[in-house]
Amino acid sequence: MKKTSLILLYFSLFVMMQSCQKKKLTEVVEVPLPRAEEKMTIGNPDDVKADPGAFQLVKLPYGYDALAPEIDALTMELHYSKHYLANINGLNRAITGTESEQLPIEDILSKLDLNDVNLRNNAGGFFNHTFYFESMTPKGDPTPKDTLAVAIDTDFGSFENFERQFKNEANKQIGSGWTWLVLDKSGKLQITSTANHDNPLMSNAVIKGKPLLAIDLWEHAYYLNYQYKKRNYIEAFFKKINWKKVGERYEEALKK
Repeated sequence: MKKTSLILLYFSLFVMMQSCQKKKLTEVVEVPLPRAEEKMTIGNPDDVKADPGAFQLVKLPYGYDALAPEIDALTMELHYSKHYLANINGLNRAITGTESEQLPIEDILSKLDLNDVNLRNNAGGFFNHTFYFESMTPKGDPTPKDTLAVAIDTDFGSFENFERQFKNEANKQIGSGWTWLVLDKSGKLQITSTANHDNPLMSNAVIKGKPLLAIDLWEHAYYLNYQYKKRNYIEAFFKKINWKKVGERYEEALKK
């Protein structure tokens, strides 16, 4: 009796398996659409205001969506209205009642005590973000012009060599930080990187110099759009560089 029951069970399983193989099973997964109150609304950078203090937000020279698709609108809004704003408010709180209230940001950075982590991070974050935002433009310039173009050819061999070296340096950066093009004290263009919110104006910089160009390599600068593909973000950044602005910085640095 048991043998007969086992035979019937095996036969039933065999029939079920054959039936499943003949039919294509489709898994239907319902993905709920976001409710109206869950949808993100992109604001206006002109509406962002810092708390009263010695420093104020530098106006974003374009709308949040102006750099899309390379830099998406939501990333720009969060970057400017949250991270940048937090840095400037932190900076103003840190220098209230001190001599630094009367100093330009470049002097604060060059003279600061590196053990003062709060001032170091917020002053660096304010300067670096301002520099980064102004390094980009919606249309993007394909290559530098005039004096800067000549200097890049002289110090790197060609613009293509510079571009390759800059991208390689940025891709090598592990963790949060920045990659820079600077004019060093000898008058030579160099590429360097700094961790966290440090920059080439600080006393701990491996290569000190006047910053000319910066790319933000913190994850908040690219993760919403590119996720782990930082290399793609770096490629996209080069499509939006404001080489006219970088050239103006170079001319100004030569005068000092």
